[in-house]
Order: sequence, then C-alpha cells, then structure tokens
Amino acid sequence: MAEHLRRSGAAPSLILCSTSVRTRETLALIAPAFDPVVPMVKFERGLYGASAPALLERLNALPDGVTSVMLIAHSSGIEDLTLLLARRGDGLDAVREKFPTGALATLELAGRWRELGPRGARLVDFVTPRALADAASPR
Repeated sequence: MAEHLRRSGAAPSLILCSTSVRTRETLALIAPAFDPVVPMVKFERGLYGASAPALLERLNALPDGVTSVMLIAHSSGIEDLTLLLARRGDGLDAVREKFPTGALATLELAGRWRELGPRGARLVDFVTPRALADAASPR
C-alpha cells in the first residue's frame, strides 16, 4: 500500500489515526510513502470503534486550512463512512461488497469540512491489498 500511495502522489496534510496497536502498525507501514514531507499525525482515542456519524463529526471539526486528511480507523465505521459520504464513484460496488483490512478509499469533496455530509463526496479510488498483490504478481 505504501508503494501505491507513493505512486499516486498522495499527500495528506493531516493523518488522524486511532490509538490502537493495529492502526499504529498500519501507519508505520505506509509512512515511508510520505517521505520527505511527513504530514502532521494526530492519534485519537475517539476513533477506536467510532461509528460513521462519529467519524463524520470529527471530519466536520477540521479547520479549513486542512487541505486533505487520511483517516486510519476501524471496521465497520470506516466503510460505513465511505458509503455515507460517496454519492458516486466507480468503486462503490466494490466498497459495498467488501472493505477489507488495509483497504484505501479515496474521496474528494468540494467545500468545507464543516459542510461535509451524506453524499457530499465522490469516491475517486478504492484499492485493496489483494488487488495490489494481484496486480504485482507475474502472470
């Protein structure tokens, strides 16, 4: 996933990460993708087990100066949030089918964080670790 992030040019200005061991491990694995410009990271206990509405509330509280955010959280809140926010996008069926551990949904929104609500974003990419492994395997 780190290589995918590096190739895609992902550059979040902020990473919000649950305080759990697993999410911290995930962050450690993808952090090299952001070298040399490391985004600000906030570890937040409230992300652990948070529901989609709670995650949306956290995003709504972001200041306007945050241009992009990466949210590293847990099942089922993160996939429910993706489905709550995405009004369209080619990967929506895949998100509905399965949002496995380590998957990455990239959403784009127009407007301010405090205005973000249901169906207020567009799913621009959905990548799973398996899809990346399959693409890298020789055929």
